[in-house]
Amino acid sequence: MTTRGWRRVLDYELGARMIVSYAHDSGEVVDYAVVLVVQHGGSKQTVRVYDGAHGVNDMHRHARSRGKAPAERFHGGTLAEGMRIAILAIQSNYREMIDGWRAS
Repeated sequence: MTTRGWRRVLDYELGARMIVSYAHDSGEVVDYAVVLVVQHGGSKQTVRVYDGAHGVNDMHRHARSRGKAPAERFHGGTLAEGMRIAILAIQSNYREMIDGWRAS
């Protein structure tokens, strides 16, 4: 099994970054995490997490006041499909996700 990952700055002004890590075996994604973080009050805060930790595509919202919410399944397909969908979701909607986190 091989683990890889990368980070991408989404918005310098907001301090928004996407962190992607995944494990694959024989070309098949066997686990992943796609995380949206934002700089707030001098530290990085988690806004949203998509993962395949339990063999299914889960999403966790984070709230400033309440922390991590229970998992919601967001895609019924393979982990590779879920990882790609999660990356696109964060790239397309990170501002709205951060606004929701700030309001929570």
